[in-house]
Amino acid sequence: MKQFIRKYFTANFSDNTSAHFSNTPKQQGYYFPAEFALHDATWLSWPHKEASWPGKIEKIYPNYCLFIKYLANSERVCINVNDEAMKQFALQHLQKANANLLNIEFFIHPTNDAWCRDHGPAFLLHNTEKKKAIIDWRYNAWGNKYPPYDLDDVIPTLIAKHYNMPVFYPNIVMEGGSVEFNGAGTLITSTACLLNKNRNPHLNQQQIETYLMNYYGVEQILWVDEGIVGDDTDGHIDDTVRFVNEDTVLTVVEENKQDENYALLQHNLKQLQQMRLLNGKQLNIIELPMPDEVIYEEQRLPAAYANFYIANKYVIVPTYRCAKDDKALQIIQSCFKNREVIGIDSTDIIWGLGSFHCLSQQEPAIV
Repeated sequence: MKQFIRKYFTANFSDNTSAHFSNTPKQQGYYFPAEFALHDATWLSWPHKEASWPGKIEKIYPNYCLFIKYLANSERVCINVNDEAMKQFALQHLQKANANLLNIEFFIHPTNDAWCRDHGPAFLLHNTEKKKAIIDWRYNAWGNKYPPYDLDDVIPTLIAKHYNMPVFYPNIVMEGGSVEFNGAGTLITSTACLLNKNRNPHLNQQQIETYLMNYYGVEQILWVDEGIVGDDTDGHIDDTVRFVNEDTVLTVVEENKQDENYALLQHNLKQLQQMRLLNGKQLNIIELPMPDEVIYEEQRLPAAYANFYIANKYVIVPTYRCAKDDKALQIIQSCFKNREVIGIDSTDIIWGLGSFHCLSQQEPAIV
């Protein structure tokens, strides 16, 4: 299917590897904005794969729809659904949540799973012209862990086709949750994920950096090593380190020295402390506690407050029925003077091994 769709965009794609850096988004004046920049919309893929929440998928819908309710008060919400029946099912749940349906739009774009951060469109803005483009990275469900993923893999191109936007095809695997941006030329990621041999075994670190800079339109790649325990993505950055402005990051730390995350996150913290931005400045680092461990069916889940989503009016933070929830919300609120921080219980949602940031992808506004 993807091969057929790509023919529609022959001006923007070539199977010739040498062409991958001859007419890139960066060369054409595009860049990937920070999440805290103004949005046109948030994109979601309606959850329907029971194997992602075995025995629990019905329990996630109330808080998932509460997430959408806040989003729809802040910006448009675009939801990929498999068919008309799924759309009606979603509408019933959204009506129960009293979500603003006038701000919600459905697209019949069949998916395999709900993790739109990773399979959804990476929207680019142009530096000087009022136009957008989309990057369609390859997607292999975090190293072929959860096939099939063929429907998810074509979602960005389907959206681009709907809006008649140009598409860039780097032809390598990349996931939105593995990269974090400050909107001023810097991208941060993790070696645990991007250098994992289950993604792009033919590429070394320098080659991956070349792709990141040319397709996301950035100037600098910063690396931490570790992800958190229980993260099946092999260490996505959106569970550990998040930009809240051009020079400030929130990073998670484990306060319990006996916890298996303690040493991993202290190592990341030391790496962050040694980093310098393009202007030579150190990062302003704010520490965010980890919640108490969340165990379900004898499995430790990747619960982290860093998996928040920054919308136009709100910052939606996953909470875990934990004594540290309020402290985490207060710390995050201190970073966002012009947005209201909202905690939504993610204890059931995290059984799917991701939370609100993993489920969403922003579409930036042209300003």
